[in-house]
Amino acid sequence: MKGTTMSTLMEDDIKRWTAKRKTALVLDIIQGKSTVSESSRAFDLNPSEVESWVDEGKPGMENALRTKPLEVKEQYEWLIKPVQKKVGQ
Repeated sequence: MKGTTMSTLMEDDIKRWTAKRKTALVLDIIQGKSTVSESSRAFDLNPSEVESWVDEGKPGMENALRTKPLEVKEQYEWLIKPVQKKVGQ
């Protein structure tokens, strides 16, 4: 992914938004190269969908930067705890 930008990933017509393409788009937004609304217009996407990609990327980024990254099961459990508390399970 190093050195990958939206312009290099978007040279061809997009048939499918792969994880690699979503990541490049989210990185452009985080780095201030684009905004959610600009990206939404440029790629004919729903702004709420792009916002959800940004939101979904944050826990993964946080985990990747941990000294001891969580395993997939631990990540899942960590993410659902607040939801379970709200629901009362």
